[in-house]
Amino acid sequence: MYLIVRTPLEPEAIVPGLRAQLSSINKDLPLSKVQTMDELIEDSVVQERFRTWLVSGFAGLALLLAVIGIYAVISYSVAQQTREIGVRIALGATRGDVSKMVLGHGLRLAIAGIAIGLISALGVTRILRSMLYSTSSTDFLSFVLTSAVLMAVALLACYIPALRAAKVDPIVALRYE
Repeated sequence: MYLIVRTPLEPEAIVPGLRAQLSSINKDLPLSKVQTMDELIEDSVVQERFRTWLVSGFAGLALLLAVIGIYAVISYSVAQQTREIGVRIALGATRGDVSKMVLGHGLRLAIAGIAIGLISALGVTRILRSMLYSTSSTDFLSFVLTSAVLMAVALLACYIPALRAAKVDPIVALRYE
């Protein structure tokens, strides 16, 4: 049997009075596990909250791996173009031209990757629908923020190698293997 009491006082302050009232009705009625409504609600959502934290942690880890992967792929791509960059500089390309070329190539890769990722994520949302609480499986804000973070990382990942590529000495680059 449950007894629910609404009070303007602190819940702990009325427990002795409740015990006295219950014992005056029937001395065999115990009053145990006294909880406030906030505690009861908190206990009822513990598993959902744990799953949310777990999924959020894995999502954060996935985002970190994506960030590292984007930077590695773009840096490697620029390193593979060192000889071509050296030839371009030797033939008269300015540092700005080289930077634009590297940024453009990296951003095309990033846009293609983000587009493929968004399409894949939209396809997987049917599976995740049952695990989400009070949010849509196609939450627009989540998709936009994740894409924006990945695009910002891609810009940074392009910018750093672009600066290095623009400073390449043509003679060193032509000997590079």
